[in-house]
Amino acid sequence: MKNQLALALAVAIGGAMGSLLRYFSVITIEQTVVSHFPWGVVFVNLFGSLLMGILVGSFLGHPEQNQLWRALLAVGVLGGFTTFSSFSLDLVKLIDRGSYGAALGYCSLSVVGGLVGLLLGRSIGGLFYRWFVV
Repeated sequence: MKNQLALALAVAIGGAMGSLLRYFSVITIEQTVVSHFPWGVVFVNLFGSLLMGILVGSFLGHPEQNQLWRALLAVGVLGGFTTFSSFSLDLVKLIDRGSYGAALGYCSLSVVGGLVGLLLGRSIGGLFYRWFVV
């Protein structure tokens, strides 16, 4: 129980740090690069994936030895910075296991399902707004 509390606290602290890093990174990039394309988010997703790869390739590749660091850095900081890095890691794990069909399904379901969910949620939110606010 004590170990689970320490892990949860590490995730919470790391998540707050990662979320702030994402916020300030996106704002800084979007103020620097004037464009209608979301370069800030692209940078965060790609850089977060690179950092996840570095972590996994170095000391986080041994989860039994580094649970607290994994919780703080991979789940917390990078999870708060970008969930795309976690998605990328899970996809590579499936590919490394030779589960190509599952990898394709996971990728397709995550991307297409996420877009469908967002569009559906946006429509539902618009209905709620018209029913309860206006």
